[in-house]
Amino acid sequence: MPPYNRPLSFSERRGAVFNEELSLNTHNVKLSQQRPRGPPTPSMSTPAADFEQVTGSPPPPPTPAASPGPSHSRLNWSNAGEDEEAYLAGLRKYFVQCNGGQRTRLLADLLNLCTSGQLSFVHQFVSPLLKKDPFTTLPDELCLRILSFIDDPKVLARASQVSRRWRDLLSDDMTWKNLCVKHDYQRRLSQVQPPTYAALTARPEAYSFGLQDDDSESHGFSGALTSMSLPATFDRSALERPVLRSYKSHFKQRYLVDAAWRSGGRNVTRNITQDGGVVTSLHLTSKYIIVALDNAKIHVFDTEGNALRTLQGHVMGVWAMIPRDDILVSGGCDRDVRVWDLSTGACVHTLRGHTSTVRCLKMSDATTAISGSRDTTLRIWDIQTGLCKNVLVGHQASVRCLEIKGDIVVSGSYDATAKVWSISEGRCLHTLQGHYSHIYAIAFDGQRVATGSLDTSVRIWNAQTSECLAVLQGHTSLVGQLQMRGNTLVTGGSDGSVRIWSLERFCPIHRLAAHDNSVTSLQFDDTRVVSGGSDGRVKVWDLKTGNLVRELVTQGEAVWRVAFEEEKCVAMALKNGRTVMEVWSFSPPTEEMADEQSMLPPHRRLDGPVPDRPLSAFSLDYRGSGSAGGMQDVVMLDAGPSTAPLQQSGATFHDQ
Repeated sequence: MPPYNRPLSFSERRGAVFNEELSLNTHNVKLSQQRPRGPPTPSMSTPAADFEQVTGSPPPPPTPAASPGPSHSRLNWSNAGEDEEAYLAGLRKYFVQCNGGQRTRLLADLLNLCTSGQLSFVHQFVSPLLKKDPFTTLPDELCLRILSFIDDPKVLARASQVSRRWRDLLSDDMTWKNLCVKHDYQRRLSQVQPPTYAALTARPEAYSFGLQDDDSESHGFSGALTSMSLPATFDRSALERPVLRSYKSHFKQRYLVDAAWRSGGRNVTRNITQDGGVVTSLHLTSKYIIVALDNAKIHVFDTEGNALRTLQGHVMGVWAMIPRDDILVSGGCDRDVRVWDLSTGACVHTLRGHTSTVRCLKMSDATTAISGSRDTTLRIWDIQTGLCKNVLVGHQASVRCLEIKGDIVVSGSYDATAKVWSISEGRCLHTLQGHYSHIYAIAFDGQRVATGSLDTSVRIWNAQTSECLAVLQGHTSLVGQLQMRGNTLVTGGSDGSVRIWSLERFCPIHRLAAHDNSVTSLQFDDTRVVSGGSDGRVKVWDLKTGNLVRELVTQGEAVWRVAFEEEKCVAMALKNGRTVMEVWSFSPPTEEMADEQSMLPPHRRLDGPVPDRPLSAFSLDYRGSGSAGGMQDVVMLDAGPSTAPLQQSGATFHDQ
């Protein structure tokens, strides 16, 4: 049987024919070629002839075409004849006098006489002359519509450097407003107009079974959120910054903050105790960082981590506290509830009545605090007069946790039940029964109650009817951390896992293997989840994707508590036998935001909320020299959506 010969491929046959023709045209001069190759790919360099590719391996990637050179190269007149200029002048005069048809025939005849190199020169010379900037002819509204499809801030920043016209178009605030929407950079009222004290201290009125404004999710984007959307830990240090009056400024600030959370930030470490005292409670407010320990002391710091004062008065460990403005209410093992003035450090009132450890504390308004105790009762206190207004009796074991919304307080107990109480009436409205063991954590949004238990389950209840809406299972140990925000619930357990749940479908969105041991602290906002564990680590997670963003604390023996707000994070950890506090700041430098107001020309600055009508519809003079005189461009790194990881560290967003 004759041996099998593989047929030649198309490239090999064509290469053989090409080699044969080349040999005939060169009078049988043999050209050395190790292997036949197909024709080169247009605009790409041909691989070397002696490149030996392994059989079965993919072909090498094509080499990109070289970057284009200058559009117009200077002509060499050094070897021009004496009569050449005179002849060209006559030709130009004749060409000017020709009509359209004559010009076309003349050019066609000349081009037919040109060589390939000369035609290439004509192409390079003519191509730039045929290009036209569409933004110079299209209406402003259509240009802005085109720009609205770009969601990469780096592309917009580069585009603003093309020309003055492009710069002015990209200064229109509607473009950056749309970009804020795409990146979920919701805007606060305080960043549209100067905040007032009344706006910062306003509290929602008491109500029964309704979502409070400060916890409700706003999916719309009407230009500015109300002051009720500000979290309880709103950073009032923002008052020291220039008021941001444009969405471009707002986007820049949020971009810088997100970049710092992912790969930057500045941290300060402070030693709290030398003997490794246990941190029982931590609060981060607009003015203070407040730390309570089991050694009966309460330490007060400013938001930069500088010690202000130590509150001493409790005789045993402090296990619960709640701040509000310059008032702090605390309780502990000595069974007392104390009211402190944080500005002076003085104890205003000592509230007595509990017969066992005060385990949880909340405030319903500026004058009312509610405490839960191991004596099975809840007490309602008037912190202005120091009197007990009511005692809520009904639990059969220690009250471990409580939460307040308006006139309703919900409590969780070691008797495996949760109760819904009316503050004004002082009575129990509902008892939520279903857990098989102690309840350690509770969350309440005004309509739904979430409880976490030692039986490893999380239950969702209707606060109006006491109906159990769902049982969320997945944890394998005690669920001790809960937070509810809109239709999202995040839970942390002693099994080291963090789970993100949808309260619309009652199913898990993400399952995070967060820590090697118990989750000791948990908090999340619209963008990120921050968790601390007894493995000594603090981790930041992306809420939407469930991906790990970074580890803030990595070399601790244990993490007691973590608290954060938009531009700051505080972690209490045990390191080398000492209790330390790490304060992370993610605020953009002041000088980065100081000149934002001057980035828009005077007639385009915003003194109030952004109108729905594009600013370009009023007047947009892009030809005058003064329209862009005060403008500065921004350079941003690739970010993609707000949930996408940055491509490199040290992200910068600065003016050039």
